[in-house]
Amino acid sequence: MKGYNRLRKRILQILESQLPENIYYHKIGHTLDALRVCNQYIRREKLDTHQAKLLRLAVLMHDAGFSISVQDHEMHSCRIAELLMLDHGFPDSDIRMVKNMIMATRIPQKPKNILEKIICDADLDYLGRSDYYSKSHRLFKELKSRGVIQSDTEWHKEQIQFLENHRYHTDFARKYLAPEKKKRLEELKRGLS
Repeated sequence: MKGYNRLRKRILQILESQLPENIYYHKIGHTLDALRVCNQYIRREKLDTHQAKLLRLAVLMHDAGFSISVQDHEMHSCRIAELLMLDHGFPDSDIRMVKNMIMATRIPQKPKNILEKIICDADLDYLGRSDYYSKSHRLFKELKSRGVIQSDTEWHKEQIQFLENHRYHTDFARKYLAPEKKKRLEELKRGLS
């Protein structure tokens, strides 16, 4: 895929240098973690090279919109993706696929195909992992710095509601991550009582 490596490098530069200081969760570390998870799905699902590269680009750009605004960051990420992909000679069909994958990550997630399901599950993979609390704390810090969340108790209740409403989309995540996510939910509920 022509232009992939140059585009990947450019996206990483944006994530390293243009995100606001009060972004504690949606940083390059989260993006690289989601990319690592996507690479595992690529192998499991045996995606072809073209699909794999588009998925990787979508993952790399899915939170780049935070460099413009925290509001509607997915829309801004799509605009960045479109501009960068056009600049690197990608066809409209590839740009459309990447933008659809990025928009699928918007909460509530509504993926329509396997690539969109993978990016959604990779984006929220941590919900079913042992590092849930450290990742969750970074998100809490980020939202608190913006005044979205005011207190630990409010955050705790929000997390319970979020975990109750969230559903994984791939067979793998439903089998291996959902049970762990359920444990986190039970732990959070015990913490409120």
